[in-house]
Amino acid sequence: MLGWAGGLSGQSSEPEIELTGRVHAQFNTTGVDGEIGSEFFIRRARLTAEIQVNDWVSGKVQPDFGDGKISLKDAYVDLAFSPHFNFTMGQFKRPFDLFELESSTRTLVIERAGTIRGVDTCAGVGGICSFSRFTEELDYSNRDIGARVSGETGISGLSYAVSLTNGEGANTRASNSRKSYTARLEYDLSGDLSVGANIGSHDYENTIDNERDYGTAYGVDVEWGSYSSMGWHVKAGAITGDNWKNLAGDGAPTTFLATQGIVAYRIPIEGNDKLFAVEPLVRVSWADPDKDTDDDAGVFSTAGFVFHLVGRNRIAANLETWDPAVGDREWSLKVQSYLHF
Repeated sequence: MLGWAGGLSGQSSEPEIELTGRVHAQFNTTGVDGEIGSEFFIRRARLTAEIQVNDWVSGKVQPDFGDGKISLKDAYVDLAFSPHFNFTMGQFKRPFDLFELESSTRTLVIERAGTIRGVDTCAGVGGICSFSRFTEELDYSNRDIGARVSGETGISGLSYAVSLTNGEGANTRASNSRKSYTARLEYDLSGDLSVGANIGSHDYENTIDNERDYGTAYGVDVEWGSYSSMGWHVKAGAITGDNWKNLAGDGAPTTFLATQGIVAYRIPIEGNDKLFAVEPLVRVSWADPDKDTDDDAGVFSTAGFVFHLVGRNRIAANLETWDPAVGDREWSLKVQSYLHF
């Protein structure tokens, strides 16, 4: 995930361009009053061009046409100077937690952050309180514009990535001269087990004192298993830091805490030319937007199946529930098709 993919040498001939794409169509429901009970929509529709200019210069361009909008996802150049130093500049995912860094063509659950239409109860970040809701909405993870260095550390199995970005998110120019910082270390203990640690610092405008401040978050995560093998696949993480969208009366951000675990088991289907595996899974995400306030946390859970067709083409079904410390339980059924080419 954080590794190096190239080597420094001379010029090559014509650039090589690999075109791929994905279309994710989703059906979802909600029982929240005032919301449409069910809907179909195009979650993602992306075309990706991966360009290899020579054996050390490469890049990627990925527009998205999903949900009736046009936006740019990845757009960057990679310079692979050595296994220990890879330089990236453009728009890319900040090197934070493993849940966000994984491609949407391979994620175990349909929605990383979880969404139940009509639920908007989590202090600061809105929606439901979940692990990825905090990392995404507080701009510690997800895409941004800037520069990144990454590579191997020289210690076997240990890789690093550090980024300096505008902090405004994807497709947005800087509004001030301050920058956001993100760093991640990842240690591959074996082919099936890895651990990671991450830290991020994001600048924001304090609406209480009208000054620009920095919010900081850090976390750890672990992964056992892989997307390409049968059997168990486990991903778990914990994160804490400044919920800078939820300020106290003195202008200080509250401190959030979130944990999440996903357990899946891929079962091969023998003798079937249309379905090669089925994968039941469970996710549990507990999150608290303010550690100093009682009864504002909640548990978001997912139970589902992934039906693997061929390659990254699949059908997934997730039943999601939100159980707040105070208030009613809400739920949503999601079914999503994945076309990858």
